[in-house]
Amino acid sequence: MESPSLRFAAAVRTLGETARAHGLTMPTFRSPPGLAEVDRSIRRHGHAVTVSVQLRDRPWAAVLADMIEGVVVANGLGEVEAARVRAVLWAGVAEPVDTAA
Repeated sequence: MESPSLRFAAAVRTLGETARAHGLTMPTFRSPPGLAEVDRSIRRHGHAVTVSVQLRDRPWAAVLADMIEGVVVANGLGEVEAARVRAVLWAGVAEPVDTAA
């Protein structure tokens, strides 16, 4: 299995491609957050946004959810648009299921 850092980097690339293809701004991602007691933090630097996500000891789906939510927050989307964008981003990072087993 791939290391969490490599999976994180691959997810950032995929989310970036998907976000930009839909006219969204892609935040910068890093890990871990500077605050030890949180799983995700978001910082704004003028127009730039940095999303920090905890990778260690967390389910991969929770990491992806934090990353997707970071894109939604960075773009300041309303409720309806946010729901649409979440669905598009989830489809972009969904891992294929091996049905040959």
